[in-house]
Amino acid sequence: MEISNFNLQPDFLENEISKLIPLEEKHFEALFEAASDPLIWEQNPAKDRYKRDVFRTYFDMIITKSPFLILDKQTNEIMGTTSFYDYNPEKSSVGIGYTFITRKYWGGPYNKSNKKLMIDYAFQHVNSVLFHIGSENFRSQKAVLKLGAEKINELTFTVNGLEVPYFEYELKR
Repeated sequence: MEISNFNLQPDFLENEISKLIPLEEKHFEALFEAASDPLIWEQNPAKDRYKRDVFRTYFDMIITKSPFLILDKQTNEIMGTTSFYDYNPEKSSVGIGYTFITRKYWGGPYNKSNKKLMIDYAFQHVNSVLFHIGSENFRSQKAVLKLGAEKINELTFTVNGLEVPYFEYELKR
């Protein structure tokens, strides 16, 4: 297994459903438009992320995390964003997160398709993929369990200055 070669932001990952390309500053307006639905964020610890100033802070943070813009392969419509983060060569692990997809793409094959692209790519380089999900984000918890991940830990992260409970899930190669 080639560790030193793990590019956390390849030029693209794609299958028949989704295409992931590196997120860039020029995508802000279109991604904000996709993110401006309050229902996307209702189970997220940052429930007000649909507001421009709050989303701007989020965008400025994720742009540092090797993020991808998720596109519908058929229409090129923006589905959302996701990232690899916290790559740990010693533990042979990487996180997948900072993800949202628009409601139009909920409930179909889309989230699984996007995650499969990232997981298959990650497993060429690491043995373990981690997901950190807010304790009240039941939709996302259910989604990673469907992928075969197991809850391994309870953590606390600071979100908007508040200590927020999170669950850590692991998917092993």
